[in-house]
Amino acid sequence: MNIKVGFGYDVHQIVEGRPLWLGGIRIPSSFGLQGHSDADVLIHAICDALLGAANLRDIGFHFPDTDMAYAGIDSKKLLSETLLLLHQKGYRVGNVDATVCAEVPKLNPYIEQMKECLAPLMEVESDSISIKATTTEHLGFTGRMEGLSAYAVVLIERDGLV
Repeated sequence: MNIKVGFGYDVHQIVEGRPLWLGGIRIPSSFGLQGHSDADVLIHAICDALLGAANLRDIGFHFPDTDMAYAGIDSKKLLSETLLLLHQKGYRVGNVDATVCAEVPKLNPYIEQMKECLAPLMEVESDSISIKATTTEHLGFTGRMEGLSAYAVVLIERDGLV
């Protein structure tokens, strides 16, 4: 079995007047995130990790913010397209470990929903997805409530030679 590891990171600025999407679900919040798509920082970090593990460049290469086809797109569609690229190279997702950095809102009540949303898209059991939430103790841009960030590490695997 051939296995590879990938790392992803994403950040989006906090803005008023947009919904907050994280892990494919809408989180009740007084703010959202600025972006060309729905700005789901968690899914974007996972996509980057998957693409990196398969040596397929990055999310901006495949889904550029200069392409109007992706304006306002649901990031779950970006994840699905990323999985198609992964499958074309013969890989499947092994597991995902991700962390969202946000002072507010508290994300713990929504983590299981996020896992249940993402698992079928990645064709894994929800137990193969770990999502954690943390603050930055009021330090940096996250602590000043200027933006949210997410980190993801993934394992991908392929049987035999493709």
